[in-house]
Amino acid sequence: MSENDDFYKKFSSDSSKSGNYGSKFFVPFISGILGAVLVIGIAFGVPNIRKSLITSNPIPSTNSNQSINTGTVDSVSLNNYSDTAIYTASKVLPSIVGIKVEYTVKSNFIQGISQLSQAEGSGIIISNDGYILTNNHIINSSDSSVFYEVSNATKVYVYLYNDETPYEAKIIGTDEETDLAVIKIEKNDLTAAELGDSNSIKIGEFAMAIGNPLGLESSVTSGIISAVNRDVTSEDGTTYNLIQTDAAINAGNSGGALVNSEGKVIGINTLKLSGTGIEGMGFAIPINQTIDIYNQLIKNGKVLRPYIGISGINLDEVTAKQYNLPVGIYIQQITSDGPASSTDLKTGDVITAIDGTKVTTMNELNDEKNKKKIGDEVTLDVYRNGETKQVKITLGEKP
Repeated sequence: MSENDDFYKKFSSDSSKSGNYGSKFFVPFISGILGAVLVIGIAFGVPNIRKSLITSNPIPSTNSNQSINTGTVDSVSLNNYSDTAIYTASKVLPSIVGIKVEYTVKSNFIQGISQLSQAEGSGIIISNDGYILTNNHIINSSDSSVFYEVSNATKVYVYLYNDETPYEAKIIGTDEETDLAVIKIEKNDLTAAELGDSNSIKIGEFAMAIGNPLGLESSVTSGIISAVNRDVTSEDGTTYNLIQTDAAINAGNSGGALVNSEGKVIGINTLKLSGTGIEGMGFAIPINQTIDIYNQLIKNGKVLRPYIGISGINLDEVTAKQYNLPVGIYIQQITSDGPASSTDLKTGDVITAIDGTKVTTMNELNDEKNKKKIGDEVTLDVYRNGETKQVKITLGEKP
């Protein structure tokens, strides 16, 4: 405000000393401003301008018989878009919750010093008896460094739509691999969200993100589906297959819903890209990917996955050529008492295929492995000392 005031004062002082300068500059300047306001009023619906300038005439149709294209239209109606957004928000908002998590941060330098901290996120009611789907990284916030240690959530509170009562939640299950978690509050007659089909979404269709960004509960933002099946790698190296949207997603939106024009949840908001020159790049986990996961979390408290019991390094073409090895997964470590420990696999082996399917990264190996069941036998193609051999392994249950 003070900068504007100073500018105005300076402009007034200068113009008073310059004779006709004000009439030569100020009048056209004001005319330009009024013209801009008129245009902005038409575009965004300033009430008085809109009432006087936009009539109820129907939008002129554009077809192949139109001989002249001026690049303008007589009027624009956003009623359908507005009605869609209002309908979508009113339908889904009662199914979206705010989540507040408490955890402790312990100093590694000063013994006995710890601090209670809080984080916020969002969640989606998936059953009327209190089960809520959210992101794992909201609940499992543990982290450590030489400076500090961050605990997992010590308490989780849920805030329902239009209800300021904090409901303490129980953690039912978490899954770091898919970044999903389920919590539960002891309350019935909740409004469960209606789920859509994320496999049928199309690029360009309407999308609305609903959640608790920056602690501002029940916020909605809208946009479109920017891309589908987008592979995005997180900071910890995990690759997710996600929906991309330009609907604004901010800190605290994680765990909230991405919904379509029918008010059906098509994704779980999980992350955004940020930085200089980056705008409108948010991502959501497709809802179809979550259904089996949250059902297993409710039933077992974890996701039951087949398990080989190795850790590996991806060998791309450049690295493989440097060490005279094939492209594949270099076995860095074999877990003791894991399924691989009872086979002929050795550290330094390079896995190139599983059941005849070529694999070049740990993600590809895991994708193929996860198509199997616990107890299934698989065959790995393994390169060792200039030769390729096959090793059979019975998949165990991941701890």
